[in-house]
Amino acid sequence: MSKSHYITGLRAVEQLLATESTDIRRIYAEYQTANPRVEAVIKAARQDGVEIQAANRARLTQISGESRHQGVVAEVRRSTVMDEGGLRTMVETRLQEGKSLLLLALDGVQDPHNLGACMRTADAAGVDAVIVPRHGAAGLGPTVSKVAAGAAEQLPFVPVGNLGKVLGWLGDYGVQRVGTSDKADCSLYDAKLVGSVALVMGREHTGLGRGIASRCDRLVSLPMQGVVSSLNVSVATGICLYEIARQRSL
Repeated sequence: MSKSHYITGLRAVEQLLATESTDIRRIYAEYQTANPRVEAVIKAARQDGVEIQAANRARLTQISGESRHQGVVAEVRRSTVMDEGGLRTMVETRLQEGKSLLLLALDGVQDPHNLGACMRTADAAGVDAVIVPRHGAAGLGPTVSKVAAGAAEQLPFVPVGNLGKVLGWLGDYGVQRVGTSDKADCSLYDAKLVGSVALVMGREHTGLGRGIASRCDRLVSLPMQGVVSSLNVSVATGICLYEIARQRSL
């Protein structure tokens, strides 16, 4: 995709500037700022030859659509959005090279803050791509990018028309599809989560849909010791991804 999208927040923009592969068109920064981090962003951008445009806070909000921009907005050309064909090519290439895959499929996560948090953890845990339904779920945007703190500009993001179909052909390639459910008999810590794995997480409040759950090779649950019955989807995603990462490192 060639059109611009906007990244807000100091942490996210700092991460962008630290990543050479990111194509930043320009940075809009609050003029006459007293924030040393904004000044440092401006200095780093100038050293990299990135265009700087001064703007007041109202203009920054107008540009990004996000009022909590912390005085800086980056306009980015590069997009990590991948279509289903690109995902299939990536899967085939990795498997032909004898490398295992770690994928994260989110079944209709609707809160952009949750999506951003999931992507941040996914990037840290070594996920190769995040797969989401094209409709009825959060997509990439300023809030997701800000919460993801740079991960949304690095991690392949795959909106698909039919998540169940994609999980079906991933199974044909030998990718183990592991869903989460509080009704599952198997604990996350008792499951063997090695080789190529697609972790499938459900949406807020309702969890995995029945059709998506039926596409999974196994369902696992998180042991709950206290009075709460479930965890926020981004927290649960982090726990599951790092258990998979731990097992893959053994």
